[in-house]
Amino acid sequence: MELTILMPCLNEIQTIAQCINEAKDFLTHSGVEGEVLVSDNGSTDGSVELALSLGARVVHADIRGYGGALQAGIDAAKGRYVIMADSDASYDFGESGEFLRYLREGADMVIGSRYSGGFEKGAMPFSHRYIGVPVLSFLGRIASGSAVKDFHCGLRAVNRERFLTLGAHASGMEYASEMIILAAKAGHIIRQTPVHLRCDRRDKPPHLRTIPDGFRHLKLIFSLAFRN
Repeated sequence: MELTILMPCLNEIQTIAQCINEAKDFLTHSGVEGEVLVSDNGSTDGSVELALSLGARVVHADIRGYGGALQAGIDAAKGRYVIMADSDASYDFGESGEFLRYLREGADMVIGSRYSGGFEKGAMPFSHRYIGVPVLSFLGRIASGSAVKDFHCGLRAVNRERFLTLGAHASGMEYASEMIILAAKAGHIIRQTPVHLRCDRRDKPPHLRTIPDGFRHLKLIFSLAFRN
């Protein structure tokens, strides 16, 4: 199988159907042999049952958190390549084409750039868009020596076999930074492509906790900065 489209999930019954359908439409229209995989992080709202009814495969992540869910999904993926994004419908899996193209051309990792692709009005808080993400991305570039513009874009892709050699293991949101820094330090080929960020389609607060998760990113970035 060439491609796994992966989405971590924790009580996303309001948006998981849209995400799965967009992912399935991409696979159908592009003619790619692939699967839609949901990595569930302990949902109790019927998300799992809905995902299964829509034809997605579901795995259950034993480690709670964004990183725990993604790693469990990557471990279980059947595809040579894995494209991943949140299951809150803030990203359109229909934009997966450029990610797959870069992977086919030999990239080990492809990271989306919301700053190149654009933001739907209200899609990201001012403090995140102009302070948090730019500052942490700047520090990440220094720590890794990479040129990645948007360290925290949720739409990204990896060559599964190559990625698994890195040993990424962070359980929380800081996994997004860890995977880039480890890949860059290992000499992996990293490409970037514009993506459009939509507004979160849910009517509940996001899982991201600005201050605690920001500090977790900082701690991880500094812990990896001087690793060879």
